[in-house]
Amino acid sequence: MGTLDTDRDVIERILTEYAQIPYAYGEIATQTVFDRTRDHYLLVNAGWDQGRVHGCLVHIDLIDGKFWIQRDGTERGIARDLEDAGIPKHRIVLAFRAPNIRKHTEYAVG
Repeated sequence: MGTLDTDRDVIERILTEYAQIPYAYGEIATQTVFDRTRDHYLLVNAGWDQGRVHGCLVHIDLIDGKFWIQRDGTERGIARDLEDAGIPKHRIVLAFRAPNIRKHTEYAVG
């Protein structure tokens, strides 16, 4: 199992890389929100494109040594980015899936 600081660093690096990808349209900024005290990590969009744009693209929590993906609005899937960073599947929970569905994935149930 990785250390808590290492786990935090992995999430922050991945989300920071996503935040640097510019939108092709509108005046939309992508912001990172890191709460190391409570271990909540978010990627948020905010701006304007023919109306207000504001929402959470990615939300990951660290809970009991596992990466709980609460929201994943990426095309590729943030779980794959975590795997590429060396996080094993048994430490990744697709929390946006119902608990009875998680057991049918390659990832941790909870």
